[in-house]
Amino acid sequence: MNETADPIMLSALQHWSYCPRQCALIHVEQVFDENVFTMRGNAAHERVDDPGFETFEGVRAERALPVWSDRLGLIGKCDVVEFYPDGRIYPVEYKHSRKREKIHDDLQLAAQVMCLEEMTGKTITHGAIYHHSSRRRREVTITQELRDKVEKTVNVIRAIMNSGNLPPPVNDARCKECSLIEICQPHAVAERAVQHSLLKTLFEPEEI
Repeated sequence: MNETADPIMLSALQHWSYCPRQCALIHVEQVFDENVFTMRGNAAHERVDDPGFETFEGVRAERALPVWSDRLGLIGKCDVVEFYPDGRIYPVEYKHSRKREKIHDDLQLAAQVMCLEEMTGKTITHGAIYHHSSRRRREVTITQELRDKVEKTVNVIRAIMNSGNLPPPVNDARCKECSLIEICQPHAVAERAVQHSLLKTLFEPEEI
């Protein structure tokens, strides 16, 4: 990584996977707003955002642990990282939703794993998503496919940060839960794009 490049927040990978435009609004234009979904997420993180540790049955659980990767240019923190007596390292990411598989959550967890591996020199094969609503963990296997997706996503986010361009809105069901919907204006932007396409079709001369 170029040492002068700004680091990418770990949360940016989750944002990008959910919606590239949301990611760019937050991490390029520094825009953010709250809604009921973000407030629920904040409530789920309330305890793990407080740095500290606790031990149970020989396991040391570190809260709000800062992590980074110089190779990928990533920086952020893990909600909880469990250190086991046998040397196993097990990160746990907290989400407010019920237990269900979401690739954007898995991607963020895999990025945390890659940071921890670079920092500790140890291989980490699994982590977990803790779903606050159901009080249940969902274990995630950190596959090579997930690792490759992390690297590809970092490269795409880096390109967007360097260009400063906003990706087009997805304008689908995801927008209803997004706190940035009023700022993003996905429906209006999508309508303008359609109108521009129609005008281009109507007024550009046909090729002979």
